[in-house]
Amino acid sequence: MNRRNILKGIAAGTIGLPLALRLLAGKGHAQSRGEATVSGERFDWKMVTTWPPGFPILGEGCQKLADLCHAMSGGRLHITVYGGGELVPPLEAFDAVRQGAAEVGSGAAYYWAGKLPAAQFFAGFPFGLNAQQMNAWLLSGGGMELWRELYATVGLLPFAGGNTGVQMGGWFNRRIDSVADFRGLKMRMPGLGGRVLERLGGTPVLLPGGEIYTGLERGILDATEWVGPYHDYIMGFHEIAKYYYYPGWHEPGTNFEFFVNREKYDALPPDLQQIFATATHYINMYTLSAFEAKNADYLAKLKQVAGLFILPFPEPLITQARQAAAEVMEEYAASDATTQRVYASIQQFRALAKPWSELTERRFYEDLEGSAPADL
Repeated sequence: MNRRNILKGIAAGTIGLPLALRLLAGKGHAQSRGEATVSGERFDWKMVTTWPPGFPILGEGCQKLADLCHAMSGGRLHITVYGGGELVPPLEAFDAVRQGAAEVGSGAAYYWAGKLPAAQFFAGFPFGLNAQQMNAWLLSGGGMELWRELYATVGLLPFAGGNTGVQMGGWFNRRIDSVADFRGLKMRMPGLGGRVLERLGGTPVLLPGGEIYTGLERGILDATEWVGPYHDYIMGFHEIAKYYYYPGWHEPGTNFEFFVNREKYDALPPDLQQIFATATHYINMYTLSAFEAKNADYLAKLKQVAGLFILPFPEPLITQARQAAAEVMEEYAASDATTQRVYASIQQFRALAKPWSELTERRFYEDLEGSAPADL
C-alpha cells in the first residue's frame, strides 16, 4: 500500500490511525500479524424493494441504509435503491436478488410464503409476537438461526429491517358490535389474517395498496386494514370510513427484512460485511422508532376528525378471533416440517417470555398507567 492510499484511507476513516502510522513507518505487515487488511476495492450494489419509491418510513429506511453503508465504508460500498416497479415489479424483488439481478432487496417475509411457507412467521401472524418479542426471538431466542437456515435453501441471507409495532384493526363502513357483524363482510386482509377472517364469516379480498381507497369508496370493500394512523391518514381512509378499530390482532408487530444474495455478500471483504450488518441493525431500530413517533402524532390528528369513531373491538370478538387464529396457525404449521419447526420455536419462546412480560410490561400499563379508555 503506497503513501497516497494510506492518507486517503485515513481521510475516509477506513484505516485506523495506529495501523496507518505503522504502515507509513514501514512496519505494517498486517497479514503476518494476523490483522485484517483493508481493500480499496469498490462494490456497487443494487437494492430492489417492494415499497413505492420514497415510501414513508420503509422506502426512506432503504435509502438510509444505503447512505450509512456509503458513509461508513468511505464510499467502498455503494448501494443504489430502486423502489418497487423501477427495476423489477415489487413482488419480484425476492427472485431478482436470488437470481443475482440485484444484490439486496427489502420487503416482508410473508410476501414469499407461497415459495417458503415458513417465511410467514418471520414477518408476523395473528396474535403473534409484538415488535419487542420479535426482536428478542430473532436476535436472542434462536429465530435468526432458523431464518438464515430457511433462506439458505434459496441462496439468500436475511437481516431484520424494522417493525411496524402493533397495527390498527382497520377501517369499517359500519359499526362492529359482535362477531356476527363479520359475516359476509368484505375486507381487504391478506395472509393468515385473511384466513382467520374467513373462519369468522368474513370474506378476505386481496387488493394492492393503490386500489384500496377506491375499493372502499365504491363498496367493493366494506372494510380494510392497512398499517396505523400515519400511513392510514396519508391514504385518506378517514375521508370515506367512519369507524376505526383497534387493536390489530391480525398483525401485532410486522417485521420487515433485507435479504441479500449470499454469493454477493460472501464476496465482500469482512469489514464491509460488518458495515452492512451494523447498518441493518440501525435501520431495524430506526423503523420501529419512526412508526411509534409518527403514529402517535397522527393518532392525535385523527382524533380531531369530525364524525370519526376510534373504537376497540368487542372483547367477545377478540376471544373468538384468538381461538380461530390458534386453529389456523396449527393447520398452517402442519403444512411442512420446516414450518412446524419454526412455529414450535416461536411457541416455545412465547411460553418462556410470557411470565416476564406479564410481570413487567403488562403490569406497568395496567396498574401504573391505567387501563385504555373504552373508546377514543
